[in-house]
Amino acid sequence: MCQFFEAYAGDEKVSALLTQLPWTHHLIILGRSKRPEEREFYLRLAVRERWTTRELERQLRAATFERVVLAPAKVSPLVAQTHPAARDIFKDSYMVEFLDLPREHSEDDLHRGLVKRLKNFLVELGRDFCFVGSEYPMQVGKRDFAVDLLFFHRDLNCLVAMELKIGEFQPEHLGKLEFYLEALDRDVRKPHERPSIGVLLCASKDSEVVEYALSRALSPALVAEYQTRMPDKKLLQAKLHELYALTETGRDVPDTAT
Repeated sequence: MCQFFEAYAGDEKVSALLTQLPWTHHLIILGRSKRPEEREFYLRLAVRERWTTRELERQLRAATFERVVLAPAKVSPLVAQTHPAARDIFKDSYMVEFLDLPREHSEDDLHRGLVKRLKNFLVELGRDFCFVGSEYPMQVGKRDFAVDLLFFHRDLNCLVAMELKIGEFQPEHLGKLEFYLEALDRDVRKPHERPSIGVLLCASKDSEVVEYALSRALSPALVAEYQTRMPDKKLLQAKLHELYALTETGRDVPDTAT
């Protein structure tokens, strides 16, 4: 209780959050978070996502705070224009360690695993994601197409098309995703819904290649990685320490606790 008081006394930013979580959640956050902004980050997400204690502990093991600060979501300019809140909803990387995928796996293995463990994947994506379908069929002209995974996001009020790639991101991948978004908006989207968003989920990516590819993208899209193993939390903490050290010289750090 003394530690709780010392951590939050006079902190008006989080005072409204403190009564919304059980005491067990506070014990976990206090015991595992080293910085005030980290505590605020997990408080806000635990309230928003309604995490159980088990899921909160998993997010801490997955170094979610460190990953979000060090690598914010990479989105196309149109995402920022049509869905300003998307940066706080999507991630740069998603943990799918619960699939127990071998290092050498196929796209079908990834696809089947995500559908089979859909409940776990929806928790990783966020509470407002709703599953619409797998291999969602669409017809354009006389040809048949299928979106790997289709979701709907309640807060953004839009369809979210997800394409899976087991290799490194390539710029040409965006062309296919943009085609699917055009088809969804023309033939599937309802009148009251906002433009669809596309997520290219790949095994790895070069950040500079992604930046170049997204800068001229004509559709609201983003590129993210999936990770089959928990990250090295100590390594990420060391990188974060270096980043915060740079702020002392005047460099800004992204505000992740919103």
